Formats: sequence, structure tokens, C-alpha cells
Amino acid sequence: MSKDKANLKTGYTTGSSATAASKAGLLSIINQQKIENIDILLPKGNLIQIPIFSCDFELDKAKCSVIKNGGDDPDVTHGAEIIVEISFTENVDEIEIDGGEGVGIVTKPGLGLEINKAAINPVPKKMIIENLRKIGGEILQKKGIKVLILVPKGKELGPKTDNPRLGIKGGISILGTSGIVIPFSTAAFAASIRQSLDVTVAMGGDTVVLTTGGRSEDFAKKMVDLPEHCFVQIGDFSGYAIQQCGKKEFKKAYVVGFIGKLAKMAAGVKQTHVKGSKVNMNFLAELAQKCNANESIIQDIKKANTARHVSEIIQKNKIVGFFDLICSETYKHMRKHSEEKVPIDVILFDFEGKILARKSEQ
Repeated sequence: MSKDKANLKTGYTTGSSATAASKAGLLSIINQQKIENIDILLPKGNLIQIPIFSCDFELDKAKCSVIKNGGDDPDVTHGAEIIVEISFTENVDEIEIDGGEGVGIVTKPGLGLEINKAAINPVPKKMIIENLRKIGGEILQKKGIKVLILVPKGKELGPKTDNPRLGIKGGISILGTSGIVIPFSTAAFAASIRQSLDVTVAMGGDTVVLTTGGRSEDFAKKMVDLPEHCFVQIGDFSGYAIQQCGKKEFKKAYVVGFIGKLAKMAAGVKQTHVKGSKVNMNFLAELAQKCNANESIIQDIKKANTARHVSEIIQKNKIVGFFDLICSETYKHMRKHSEEKVPIDVILFDFEGKILARKSEQ
């Protein structure tokens, strides 16, 4: 696959993998020969070539597979085999697409997918249909085509994705909006936050708990009694997540995390992983100064290695009010990012799950 400026390889989505296996299957039936590589048409009209891993065919059915290649994106589905079985039906001119073993089943609303059906998103379905119609015109005049997607490792990979939280059970989703995986795709993460919030709304939730990761979510669950679908991991996308909460008119949002992420939010950083958004030690030193810390403590904070290190300095020297200031500043910025639309409750945990400070509506 291609390389971008930073020398990170792009890959292809599960949707593109399924499309390639589908097209190879139909072509192998038409030509009665094995297909080793296939060009597929992507949603934006460009072509991409994908290698076919296995290809077995008979006169009226085929089974082909592709090894999903996520490029340099840290994707749990990278290396998974995506198999497609192609067969014919009596429904003239119809292309049916379904999921079998290892493709998750949708159990919650809010995803734009049918409940109790396979988690195959609309864009991959459209890609499969367009690519099959391009080569299967004559066949479709007399019969229909059935596409069954299988992912042998899907059941074990599913729990490592966001699927359990989104109510997709028993496997992975067949995804992709562009067909290409862009490494460390911020668009993909933003889309998953949006999707999680849509599920919360569709399930009747009006309160959401935004956590910076798995550990802060576990601690939050012990103190906020809400259903699973109300907890959304936002990673580094605090500004974007709270802005979406405003747009979707949530009645309340908890913002929960540890000192590292909250120190960045308090300094007004909207996307806390961006290059150059290291924790601002001078900013933390200023907060300590406001809490009457002496000069040597302020210098220690400026030289501190991490936000956690700062936290240790503050606790060791019993600086009162510092963590409250972190929460207040975070609160102020998050309210601004939400355009003052969402009541917010900021909770700062220590690493054992104890609340260091909290700030909510007066």
C-alpha cells in the first residue's frame, strides 16, 4: 500500500477486504480460474489493488478470502482473514449481503443498522454491490447473487474493539467509509465517539460519562450508576466529544480522568495527543503559585517529568486547592467547547480511583 509523508503505510478496511473477496469470487466463477489480485472501485471513484489469499470456485459458487491489511494503523483486525462465499439465488437482479461466523450482530439502536442483523455498514455494502454489478451484469439478468461474509477469528477479535459497548455481539463489524485505513486515523476515532453518543441517545440516555480511557471508566462506573451505553471513551478528543454532546443536546456530561489528560484540558488543549501538546509544566506551576506554593516547590513542578510527578509533589507538600483548580479550569474550557449547552461534572481521580477533586454546576 502507499506511504504518506511520515512513511506510515496506509491499509484497507474490512469493507474493502470483503469487496475484494466478493469480486474475486464472482470473477473466478465467470472465468473459471483462480484470481490472485483484484482491483476494486472505492467510494470516491479511485481503484485499489488487493491481493487474494485463497480462491476456490465451482460452476455456480466460490469461496475467496483476503488478509485484512491495516497498514501501519494499530488495528486489531490487521491480519484477520475475511472470507466471502458467493452463490446464486432465484431473485433476479438482486444482490444480498449477509454476515456469517465472526461477523457481529447488532443488538442496540443508534448505529443506522438493522437490529438482529449483521453489522455490515452501508458503505461496504454499497461498495460490494457496485463492484459486483460492474462484472456481473449478464448473470444478474437471469439470477441473483448472495454474498456471505465470514471472519474465522471475528469472535475473539470482537471484544477487543468498541463493538461490545455499541451493542454488537459475537464478532467484528464490516466497516469503512473511504475503503482505505489512514494510520492513526483521527477521523475514525472521532466517528467512533459520534457513533457511541448516537447509541446512548437511541437507547434513551440523556446523561453521558466521558472517560479518557479504560481505567478511568472502571473507576467512574463505581460511582456513577448508569447503563453501559452511557459510558463513552473519548481518548484524546475531549473538545470534540463535548462539542458533540452539545449538538446532541445531552442534559449532563461527566468528564472523568487522571491528572495527565485533565492537566492538558485545564490548559485549554482540545485534542490532548497532538504533537506539542505535552503537559505544560509552567501552567501547572502557575496553578501551584495560586495555591501559595513556595518557590522551591514551583521550581520542582517546572522541572517535573510528568503530570503524575507533579501530582506527587503537590500531595507530598500538602498544597491545598491545586486539584480543585485543575477541575475548575477543565470545567471552564469544556463548558466553552460545548457552547455552554451541556451541564458538566468534572471528576479527577488519583491512580487508585480516589477522587482528588470535582467541579460541577453551582
